[in-house]
Amino acid sequence: MDLANKRVLTFDEGCQLLGYKKSYVYKLTSSGILPFSKPNGKRIFFEREKLENFMLRNPNTTHEEMQVEAATFLTKEKGGTAL
Repeated sequence: MDLANKRVLTFDEGCQLLGYKKSYVYKLTSSGILPFSKPNGKRIFFEREKLENFMLRNPNTTHEEMQVEAATFLTKEKGGTAL
């Protein structure tokens, strides 16, 4: 089965998806930063969706997105109660 279509990934597949070395992924799992499962107490498995969510944490906003957000905020303030 192709890695792109798998929902549950082995440790090696998870490392490949993340693009991290095995030692760093072990560090992330042992410190509780990266979510994983260990059904029989030995092998580590990952849910693809959780790894993707991990990779998309702490997004950076573009200047354009900030300008739209600021304009939306100012529009709401003008229509609401005066400060």
